[in-house]
Amino acid sequence: MASLIEAIWYQPVLSGKVRVVYLLLWPLLWPLSVLFGVVSRRKRQQYAKGKKTAYRAPVPVVIVGNITAGGNGKTPVVVWLVEQLLAQGLKPGVVSRGYGGKAPYYPYFVESDTSTDIAGDEPVLIRRRTGVPVAVAPVRSEAVKLLLKHDVDVIITDDGLQHYALARDIELVIIDGQRRFGNQHLLPLGPLRESCQRLAEVDFLICNGGQAHTNEATMHLAPSELINIKTGARCAVASLTAVVAMAGIGHPPRFFTTLNTLGVKPIVCQPFADHQPFTHQVLLDLAQQGQHLVMTEKDAVKCYPFAEDNWWYLPVDAVISEPQASAIIKRIIEVKEKYGSPSA
Repeated sequence: MASLIEAIWYQPVLSGKVRVVYLLLWPLLWPLSVLFGVVSRRKRQQYAKGKKTAYRAPVPVVIVGNITAGGNGKTPVVVWLVEQLLAQGLKPGVVSRGYGGKAPYYPYFVESDTSTDIAGDEPVLIRRRTGVPVAVAPVRSEAVKLLLKHDVDVIITDDGLQHYALARDIELVIIDGQRRFGNQHLLPLGPLRESCQRLAEVDFLICNGGQAHTNEATMHLAPSELINIKTGARCAVASLTAVVAMAGIGHPPRFFTTLNTLGVKPIVCQPFADHQPFTHQVLLDLAQQGQHLVMTEKDAVKCYPFAEDNWWYLPVDAVISEPQASAIIKRIIEVKEKYGSPSA
């Protein structure tokens, strides 16, 4: 059913089984989509008109989000932002909802050895990759308040564009450059969390892959060497043979395409649902179909407790075009200067 819904959302021309399912579901999905839009607009208006009060942090808050459901490259952008701000001498921290995890309490501070079962895969990835303070909580303001105890001077939120209970200074929206906004309907008839009109109000648009529009920064994910999950050893991607590839991300075909462009033709390409938990046996059975199991870094953080010697992940780095990349960092620094010291 998930693949059919995705086809309804993103296929430019519906035909065959997909068209039949669309026609059957339309009388149900269209009114739900209208209701979703009414509720989401009303919620935002309540904060805009002061009927509800958003929490304002004493440091700049930068939102990295999107207007579509599913993954489109937000986490690599968060990592890129953290690394850029660290290079500028700032002290960023990251907050996340912690989707896919179930912490014993909230807000929860993510340590370097925190399990994805507790904090979710993206927060664990960000913590392991950058080493900066990371906190998770469904109520983002609670995570922000926890981070303020850890000497941070900029808050970056991984997702949360629609979480208006947290006031923000800068909004970055990541766009899937290949799928864009699909049929441009709101959930559940289409993939949109908010209408495309919302894009005119954000500070920066970043197009991940595909063809960027004139007002969008271009972005691509640059892969590096494969890293062995168990040993940390590195090797060139094309040096492995009989590769079994897997991806539990928002759009798995993107990862398989990346491997193809690097000269790897996997004998098996196994997609999984985004945030899906893995068991050792399921992945062991999958890996036995070839000589090496290759996955994304997001998948790898869930596999450290039980990884085998022939399991690898492919780290990627967000590369954002100039002059937009410099403009993003400059804007954050300007806002930071207006705030001054958090303790002031």
